[in-house]
Amino acid sequence: MLTGTVLFAATMTTGLMAGVFFIYANAYMPGLGRTDDRTFVGAFQATDRAIINPLFMGLFFGSLVLIGLAALLYLGEGALPWIVVAFVLYLVTVGITVAINVPLNDALKAAGDPDTIGDLARVRKDFNEARWVAWNWVRVVLSTGAFGCLVAAVRQS
Repeated sequence: MLTGTVLFAATMTTGLMAGVFFIYANAYMPGLGRTDDRTFVGAFQATDRAIINPLFMGLFFGSLVLIGLAALLYLGEGALPWIVVAFVLYLVTVGITVAINVPLNDALKAAGDPDTIGDLARVRKDFNEARWVAWNWVRVVLSTGAFGCLVAAVRQS
């Protein structure tokens, strides 16, 4: 009962995170990309501040913890290889987030209030929107792959 519950929770949280990354890739960043510099900087800063909350952080890191726990609970079981691959894929997703996306987010927030920034075009350019978007697509692929592996593990268990 516990093993199935943990695997189910890992699958659901990972699926939710894949969805978050996808919505950024599919709608949020393309929409922001079409705005002027002030709107881009202000909206991105506001969204980044809003997403740092207990629910998001719990899902983001909780997925990794749940996948790891599922791997421990499924030692010696047929579903284990799927869970291990999911863990690795999601671990790389977390690593990319921490090493690439978060520092870009933090630098943009550190630029200050858009109403007080003298050169918004420079701040936006320094943010490196193309890099953020490209690495977010990598997160989409990796987290979706992790979700798919976990679905396969659920079917195998």
